[in-house]
Amino acid sequence: VQAKDDEVVVFSWAVYESRQSRDAVMAKVMADPRLNGDLSTMPFDGKRMIFGGFQPFIEL
Repeated sequence: VQAKDDEVVVFSWAVYESRQSRDAVMAKVMADPRLNGDLSTMPFDGKRMIFGGFQPFIEL
């Protein structure tokens, strides 16, 4: 991520009960009007965010 000395890297993840549940949650999140604000006031550089989707290969 090419973090500078004064930056902090944050890692997080979300677990959903199913793909359908994830899709429903994401639809609600994207419809939230609070996300339509000025992107220049974000507390981080959104261009440097990394998103990923993963297929579980072990279920306990």
